Amino acid sequence: MNREKRRKSSENDHDSARPREESFVCRVCGKTVVPAGAGSEHRNHCPYCLSSRHLDVEPGDRAADCGGVMEPIAVWVRRNGEWALIHRCKVCGTLRSNRVAADDNPMKLLSLAMKPVSSPPFPLERLEEMTRQLDGSE
Repeated sequence: MNREKRRKSSENDHDSARPREESFVCRVCGKTVVPAGAGSEHRNHCPYCLSSRHLDVEPGDRAADCGGVMEPIAVWVRRNGEWALIHRCKVCGTLRSNRVAADDNPMKLLSLAMKPVSSPPFPLERLEEMTRQLDGSE
């Protein structure tokens, strides 16, 4: 679909490019979330617990029938250095990526980033032995 058709379709249906200015109460932590402070025009997750809700099929369309809680499971760094959250729906398993917002809880973000380091797929007691094997010392 070309850009002009997409723009007209968006304007006719629900204008997904329009900023979301509504507040909401987080289904996970119960805190009221306001759009101010996100650093962008779109608020798509709770800045306190980083949870979201499965509302979209495509970003901003509000066309998902699921409505399940999207739990933050990881962070990743985009090519431009921007961090993004990976959310997984607890109901249907859908995965989505969302930009980190300016007011997101930094400790929660770091906790997600450190999760793989704190739970490696091998026993930490064997780290020294494995390092020696890589060096050819054994």
